[in-house]
Amino acid sequence: MTDLTTDLNRTPLYEFHLAQDAKMVPFAGYEMPVQYPLGVMKEHLHTRAAAGLFDVSHMGQVMLTSTEGFEALALALESLVPVDVLGLKPARQRYGIFTNETGGILDDLMISNTGDGLFLVVNAACKAEDIAYLNASLPDHVHVTEITDRALLALQGPMAEVALARLVPLVAELKFMDSVRITVDTVEWWISRSGYTGEDGFEISIPAGLASDVAEKLVAMDEVEPIGLGARDSLRLEAGLCLYGHDIDTTTSPVEANIAWAIQKVRRSGGAREGGFPGAERILSELLGGAERKRVGLLPQGRAPMREGTPLYATAESADQIGEITSGGFGPSVERPVAMGYLPVSLSENGTEIFAELRGKRLPVTVAPMPFRTSTYKR
Repeated sequence: MTDLTTDLNRTPLYEFHLAQDAKMVPFAGYEMPVQYPLGVMKEHLHTRAAAGLFDVSHMGQVMLTSTEGFEALALALESLVPVDVLGLKPARQRYGIFTNETGGILDDLMISNTGDGLFLVVNAACKAEDIAYLNASLPDHVHVTEITDRALLALQGPMAEVALARLVPLVAELKFMDSVRITVDTVEWWISRSGYTGEDGFEISIPAGLASDVAEKLVAMDEVEPIGLGARDSLRLEAGLCLYGHDIDTTTSPVEANIAWAIQKVRRSGGAREGGFPGAERILSELLGGAERKRVGLLPQGRAPMREGTPLYATAESADQIGEITSGGFGPSVERPVAMGYLPVSLSENGTEIFAELRGKRLPVTVAPMPFRTSTYKR
């Protein structure tokens, strides 16, 4: 347990983390658990084998509503994201991206159709800017409400359904990216079948006052262990998922970032609602003709993990750097170092060998497909 004396925010689960003997660290302005006594490696493997409980209450929860109905609301949000919001069915969720005028990424987020509005989950480090951006950019008929009285938990892993169904039996009926509201003992739970580990699982928004009680009930189950930020990072890295501010930022376009799958046909060139979002000229052009660089998976050929910022070169002797690793570490499930980073498209084919400079030595790295471990979402 770490005592932090800085002016950091605390989630509704702060006391729960201390009771679980978590090691607390500063993260995105909050005191957050980086690991528990089980340790990062075992927390990672437990999530892959059974179920892990994550506190993600630091992330931003935002509700959008409109006095002019869902269609007007969806079209308003489409002016800020290159995503088909209008086609999002009730009780469904999809991944989205806020883009800027130069085609870079301001943040990535989840968008759910609640039937009477849109529920957004945005990254913790960006949430103040995102909410200000929404308020400044959306028309007057859209009302932006930050949800500050609810905690957000993620229960991830192959046994997540078994565990959560003991408290909320209806979750067994949900499919990947379903997003519903379920009343349990007069309390409304907002549950989506999603997460950021590459595993089946759920994200659960509940009133802040209930968060510790629910967390305690879950970790009392044999299948569930509390999991910290350390394992959360290695899990999402094995799953080939971006971390905002590292793998994607205002300098990377969705096409460069290899997340163009998030831009549906209706928003692309020739689609019924082509463009109309910030940076559309660049992004639509790259969708048709490709970008000059691309985010790729990387497998260091040795046993040494290669971390963010490690420079990449075309050959062992090249003077010119061609890219760098944006996320990297040891993958406990694949039992080897894994990484991702940006390379020129000409060197981005799977199987291409390049070199990384680590402690003054050039070491071979192979471009590889992601995810590094097959994802297990319930389709």
